[in-house]
Order: sequence, then structure tokens, then C-alpha cells
Amino acid sequence: MVPREGAVTAPGLLRADTSMLLVVDVQARLVPAIHEGAAVVERIVWLVRLAQAVGVPVAATEQYPQGLGSTVPALTALLPRGSIGEKVHFSCAAADCLPALPGAGRPQVVLAGTEAHVCVLQTAFGLAAEGREVFVVADAVASRDPANRTLALERMARRGIHVVSREMVGFEWLERAGTERFREISREFLR
Repeated sequence: MVPREGAVTAPGLLRADTSMLLVVDVQARLVPAIHEGAAVVERIVWLVRLAQAVGVPVAATEQYPQGLGSTVPALTALLPRGSIGEKVHFSCAAADCLPALPGAGRPQVVLAGTEAHVCVLQTAFGLAAEGREVFVVADAVASRDPANRTLALERMARRGIHVVSREMVGFEWLERAGTERFREISREFLR
């Protein structure tokens, strides 16, 4: 990766021009069973809107939609046509559904979605094994049992997956204050 002129690339930090957001399996029949499911959907909607505002490609996956339903309407309304991949493997990497999705060639993948201890975890490990730098947004992932979410985040962190917050993602994508872009984004997203 070649940094922009004057930019310093710091390992472990997100960059808007090298990352994509992947929303994992936030589906109509699954969300009601997820611990604090409605709040998690709101946080993911915020993250999708932020990604779109800073030019980060957004994609989503659906795990066996015939059984779990399609992506919840609040997210579907924000996603462009062709940005949702179906899978039956728990891991998006194992399902090989990422290459057809927006931002697939980017080296950094930001993950949000459900369930943290199943599809998010297996996708994170699979993407890391492919050589991608993976960031899991702790406040935008969930499981049916919150204990499983906690275990998943700890396990991913031990394996070198970056565990971050939505606000960390936002500030890293923005890189600096004092610009009109920062003022616009901070007014809407970082109050």
C-alpha cells in the first residue's frame, strides 16, 4: 500500500481509502433473538451511514436467507443493489461471497453484525487468514447470549483481530480535524 503524498501510514489504523465495511447477517428472523437487537441495528445503521458519508464501500451478507429472512429493512434501504451476498458457510471468506461485493479488493475490512461468536468470528478469522487486516466493531456486533459476544471479542483480540468502537472507526476514517469534511461529519455523527 502506497500512502498519499504527505501521509504517514500507521499500522493498525483504519484508512477510508483502503477499507470496506462488511455487515454480517443482520436478518429479519435473527434480530429479534439477538440481545439488544434493535439497538445493535441502530448502531450498524449509524456505521453504514458514516461509511457512505466518507466514501467507504459497504457490503452485507445473509446467512441462509430462506430460513433467517433477508437483511432488515433499515439496512436494506441504505445498501445499493448488488451489495448483499448470500451464504450457507458461517464464514464469508469460506463462502467466497466477498469477491462479488463492493470494496472486495480493499485490504482492510471493518466487520459489524451478528452473531459475534459464529459468523462474525469465523469471517474475521477467514479474512485474516487471507492476509486482510480485520477490525471488529465491538458496539456493532451482538449474539443471542451476551456472554458469547464477550467471549468472541476476547478470542478475536487474542488472534490479532482489531477490536474497535464505532467512534474509533469514525475518527480513523476522518484522519484529521480542522477540515470542512470533519466539521460536516462530526456535526452529524460524532456529537
